[in-house]
This record gives sequence, C-alpha cells and structure tokens, in this order.
Amino acid sequence: MNANDNKYKIVYCTPALYMAGGVERVLTLKANYFAEQYGHDITIILTEGVDKPLFYPLSEKVHVVNLDINFEELWGQPFVRKVFLYMKKQREFRSKLKAELMRIRPDITVSLLRREINFITSIPDGSRKVGEMHINRANYRNFRDNDSNIFKRLFSHLWMSSLVKKLRRLDLFVVLTDEDRLSWTELNNVITIPNPMSFTPTRISLQGHKRIIAVGRYVYEKGFDMLLEAWSRIEKQCPEWEMAFYGMGERAPYEDLATKLGIDKTRCHLNGSTEDIEKEYSESSLFVLSSRFEGFGMVIVEAMSCGLPVVSFACPCGPRYIINDGQDGLLVENGNVEQLSQSILSLIKDDDRRKQMGKTARINAQRFDINIIAERWQQQFKMIMDSKQPH
Repeated sequence: MNANDNKYKIVYCTPALYMAGGVERVLTLKANYFAEQYGHDITIILTEGVDKPLFYPLSEKVHVVNLDINFEELWGQPFVRKVFLYMKKQREFRSKLKAELMRIRPDITVSLLRREINFITSIPDGSRKVGEMHINRANYRNFRDNDSNIFKRLFSHLWMSSLVKKLRRLDLFVVLTDEDRLSWTELNNVITIPNPMSFTPTRISLQGHKRIIAVGRYVYEKGFDMLLEAWSRIEKQCPEWEMAFYGMGERAPYEDLATKLGIDKTRCHLNGSTEDIEKEYSESSLFVLSSRFEGFGMVIVEAMSCGLPVVSFACPCGPRYIINDGQDGLLVENGNVEQLSQSILSLIKDDDRRKQMGKTARINAQRFDINIIAERWQQQFKMIMDSKQPH
C-alpha cells in the first residue's frame, strides 16, 4: 500500500465485460488493483451482457451493476427502427444511470467515453467526472480512412464539435499517449496516462525459436493484410523461419489472401485467440505490429516485456510512444510494406542485434508496470478531489 492513504468511491461506466478486448482487460486490471492495493470502493456499471460471464477475472472487492439496457439489440435493425430504439434506450440508460449514481454517491465517476459521455456531467451526484479515451482522436469515430461520403464527414465534424464541448466539462480527460494529447488543442484538462502492462511475465523469449508473432483482431485497422504481403516477400529468403498470428475475428479473408499471395501455409499460421499468449511470446523471437492506427498498442508492451524486439509501423497513436527506434525495436513508415519487410529481414539476419534489442525491450517495458501506472492515477484522483470545492 502506498503511503498515500486516500481512499475513494469510484464508479466506472463501460458497455460490457464479457468480451476478450483490450479495453475490458485494462479496466479489469485497474479495477482489481485499485480495490486490492489502494482499498478504493470500485463499482463498474454495465449496459450489456447481463446473462454472460465476465471474460477476465474480477476481484470479489469490485462491485458490478448491470443496467441491462441492451444496446446490442440495435445491431441489424432497419435504420428507422434503430433510431427510435436508440432514443428510447438512451433515455432509459440516462434514467437508470442517474438513479444508480445518486444511490452510490461516488467520489469519482469515470466514463470510458461511450454513450454516457452525452450526459454524464449533468448528473448531480456530486462526483468528479473523468473521461478515458482508449482510441486516438483521429480514429474515434472514423474506422475507415477511405470514407469519401461528404455527409458522413460533415456529421463526423459536427459530432466531434459536440464531443469537445462535453469533454471540456470533465474534471479530467485522460488519453494514452502524448501524441494523442497534443491533438486535443481545444482542451486544457487533458493528461497522458498509458495503459499498464497486462501481466508480469514468468517466461521470457531466449531467441531460440525462429518465429515471428503478431497479435490482434482480424480486422481492417490491424493491417494483417499488409503483414501477409510483407511475409510473402520474406518467407522464401528465410526458409527456417515461420510466421504466427493470434487473435479473434473472421480469419477467412486472410486465409484467402495468403492463398492469393502464394504463401506457404505450413509456415504461416492464422490462429484464433489463445488463453496463454505469454507462452506464444516466449516461443517467438520477433514481434510485428502492422496496424493502420492504434489507441495505444498494449501488445507491443506485452511482447517487449517477454524479451521480444518489435518491428512496427509508426502509426497513430502508440508505437512512437512505446518503441525507442533502434534500441528495442524498429519503427517503419506507416503503410510502407516494403520497408516493413526489409526491417523484419534485417533483424532475422542479425542474431546479435535482435537479442540485444530483446534485452533492452524487457528493461524499457518496465515503465508500464501496474505499480507505476496505478500511482499516476492515484495522484490524479487525489488532485481532482483536493482541487475543487464540492459541486
């Protein structure tokens, strides 16, 4: 326990905890730590998955309240019905969340910037209001770079202007990287606190396995299509090496692309998710991140903590914040597949450099240790509690 004995009643608002996502994992990790190590009274308020088990284990000291709004019912509905159903559910959500916060009377309420950000600062429960952003600003609403629809772009602009007004009313707005913090020029309440390392490794790569690993969902933003293209340029030059992907999502399009690229599938494995990713890191010698964008890039920190150097696109936002180019990994021009393949090749062919980078990566990853990150949060909690008179 830190010498700072300030204990607070803290509520987190997020849609669900039944999925194996990065946001869910980080929230669970922080909630457990704050409850167990600092003695905070932590409650997580959900809207989805009332009958589904939590994916990540949650401390018995953390309370969970599920308002059972079921916004997921909107999925696949016709547009007109979706609009009316959304408005109805949003009213229900606002009413139920207000009642719950007035009952709990937390010291601090943290929004993970989902639907509650539209009204959270107007709930008169007396709590300080904090927002957490888990994706970078440029990609918060736009998950496709090539959207040329002028009406969508206009709506996106108006939506962002509205969001900024809401964020301005927060007592604190937290983003994951300095790169992203600098993009919020309209705000003066923004600070950077990165995600904590999701586990403390018990197994370290000894650089004995000639295997490259990539971890992430099989979706457009993770850029596995570009990594497959890069691997197709590498595989014939390095017949002893193999490539392994791990993640959730639809793999069929990537299997088809691998076939189209003529990739040897006995040495390129498109795996599903695994419950023991630490084992897979420790049995690899190089990690590659091919994302088009990131909120942070927790997998980079995971891989580095297991002794893997990282080759990554210098995409927004995260890789430049985590990787020290040339020391614990290599940063590549975003989207440059040829440069990606050449950088991977350079580390495949230079055992000594790769091993030294892996050792440095382990050391540098320690700055994301949960003890360090949690202390930064605790300092901010104390600051916003001490700096203002009760609302």
